[in-house]
Amino acid sequence: MTFSQVLPSSTHRIGKIKSFLEHMGLDFSPDIELFVIAQRHNAIVACGGIAGKVLKNIAIDESVQGEGVALMLMSELLKVAYSSGRDELFVFTKPMYKDVFESCGFKYIDEAAGKIILMENRYNIEEYKRKLRKLKQQGDIIGSIVMNCNPFTLGHRYLVEQASQECAWVHLFIVKEDASFFSFNDRKELIHQGLADLRNVTIHDGSDYIISKATFPTYFIKDKGQIDALFTELDLNIFRHHIAPTLGITHRFVGKEPLCAVTNEYNQQMKKILSRPDTSPAIEVVERERIAYKDEPISASRVRRLMQEKNVEEISHLVPPTTLAFIQTIVPKNEDNP
Repeated sequence: MTFSQVLPSSTHRIGKIKSFLEHMGLDFSPDIELFVIAQRHNAIVACGGIAGKVLKNIAIDESVQGEGVALMLMSELLKVAYSSGRDELFVFTKPMYKDVFESCGFKYIDEAAGKIILMENRYNIEEYKRKLRKLKQQGDIIGSIVMNCNPFTLGHRYLVEQASQECAWVHLFIVKEDASFFSFNDRKELIHQGLADLRNVTIHDGSDYIISKATFPTYFIKDKGQIDALFTELDLNIFRHHIAPTLGITHRFVGKEPLCAVTNEYNQQMKKILSRPDTSPAIEVVERERIAYKDEPISASRVRRLMQEKNVEEISHLVPPTTLAFIQTIVPKNEDNP
């Protein structure tokens, strides 16, 4: 059996990997940066890929199961990941494969609906929680908000202000991804600038434990209609079991979502998952009405649409001065707009 690396640019070999994955009943993940394949008699019998910090498309043919191929494949994948400076790695898999990944040094973090589990190679979640403990604040009501802010708008500002007024302290978590229109660093800076006057708010840099839809793998989920529900439950279980107890969080604030059905469903699922019987304390979900301008809710998607139209004047009514100043550096004012 031989192992080799395959880059996405190798069209012919990627085609063979796609065929192997299809044979295994798995979808090909287009974001993989590099594959490791195992071959016997020139036929692929196992493969695995690396996308950022996540290992994906891991598959082993039945013909070689029981030969220790899983351990060999993971060893090769880890060797490649470590050589490229990726020390912290995650794998999303089915619960039935938990023991296999544990034998390769991965540790369990959490799961969703008995259908998907998240594991990591170094158990850095404990280190993350140690850092969080240093930021814990006292109070009867400790609020939390998870935001993308793509970009930071007056709607975001309103929600944080409301939480700030109702809570002894508020922990704001920024979704860590660069799949957004605005980069993570730009979004973070605009949030800090837009909330600089609020003294009872801690802004947390993005974390690998606030799961991003951009990194959530779906290649082994046969029922694609379950993807959003599984993503939601895993994300919220990690929040309830690990993050909230560490910071003493009692409430989570969200804006009502009248426009996006997916986000609205996420909010409704949040209420159920964070309040149902569990070993961790329940978290009360507080929904706040969205503020509007010209009878339309203020949203980041509306701002992005207006940016494409170069309508800076309209944008000025939807974002704080700090966000507006940044947008003006990348979007020239359209003189055709009043």
